[in-house]
Amino acid sequence: MQSLLSNERYLKFHIYVPKCDAPYHYSFDPSASMDSESDRESDAYSGTASDISSRTSVSSDNIDYSMRSLSQASVMSIESTMQLYKQEYGRELNNYSDVYGLPADDEELDRLELQHQVLIKIFGEKYSPSMTEVLKEEESPAEEKACLDLGCGTGSWISEVAHDFPHIKAVAIDLIPLQAIEIPNLRSEVDDINIGLEHYFGDFNVVHARLIAAGIRDYHCMIDQIAQVLRPGGLVDLSEFDFHIYDIHHQRILFNSEDDIRSPWWGRWMQFLRDAVKAKGGDVDAATNLYDWVLQNPLFEEVTYREYWLPIVSGPYHECNSPDRMVEEAMKNNVITFLGSGRPLLLGQGISETIVTLLEQKAVGEIEERKIPQFTRLQRVTARKKIFTKQ
Repeated sequence: MQSLLSNERYLKFHIYVPKCDAPYHYSFDPSASMDSESDRESDAYSGTASDISSRTSVSSDNIDYSMRSLSQASVMSIESTMQLYKQEYGRELNNYSDVYGLPADDEELDRLELQHQVLIKIFGEKYSPSMTEVLKEEESPAEEKACLDLGCGTGSWISEVAHDFPHIKAVAIDLIPLQAIEIPNLRSEVDDINIGLEHYFGDFNVVHARLIAAGIRDYHCMIDQIAQVLRPGGLVDLSEFDFHIYDIHHQRILFNSEDDIRSPWWGRWMQFLRDAVKAKGGDVDAATNLYDWVLQNPLFEEVTYREYWLPIVSGPYHECNSPDRMVEEAMKNNVITFLGSGRPLLLGQGISETIVTLLEQKAVGEIEERKIPQFTRLQRVTARKKIFTKQ
């Protein structure tokens, strides 16, 4: 039986060499690269995720509530009367941004932690290949190296960075504080990225963002600001999915209207989610434009593109206890939990509870039956900032 991550019907590996002197453009199949890159990346991949403990008081010394000295509109002090969380449709959401509509409770944080582990398996690496070079320790550094994680979620990725590179400064930004911080070189900041990143210009060697488009109004503008946040030679690493579902031939599954309630149910649910995210202001087209936006910015070079076709609903299970079976189970559990995460967002956009419940039940049945293959396309772009540039 073929491996989930090596089955040609899921993914194919291509390398495109664009005209002129443009950087290489990769369409990436993790199965095709895992064997060739496994030895090279084994050191980066061997670590385990940081142990994030249960929610603690937001008065932690490592949490910065007044991080914006230049943008008073976004300053959030511990004396602020703003509540960090609000209740909607039985879930706890952030109370800082009107754009991001997914929960911020323990159930969602558990899902994000599982998602982080799955993505490490799928990417075949914890960090992009050039990140170790960018953050390597130097004998007499001119300045302390620093890494910024935008929309950090549980903080698992940035916590691992802080642990693996103890000589750097690591900063995690999200709409809620990290649950607990026990790493001395990691700081958590509560902030809305939509307000701008000007106060960070020139401060970081690495900027990372993964699956945050649902909460970003203008992703293109954010990329241009990241170019200014990075120091010369710095690295940007962006990953997003396009809120579309694809069939076995990698063709989009489309529906005619909101009244077009039919199978495939996961695809139908995702179309409703895409519409809801867009209605709240999220940039649902960010993934589609990710490569072009980075490539067009004159401050970037060495731009690479990778795409991952993730089988949300795939074929029969693999053998018990096999690595692929464990990845399949983790993806399935994550997707089923994600259906519940999207419930407040769909209900908040006026979709009836009857329809939302029907979609959830049918989608779960579809995922369990595994008869109608459906895929999500995850797109990842990395680039380096030019060393000699005029800003």
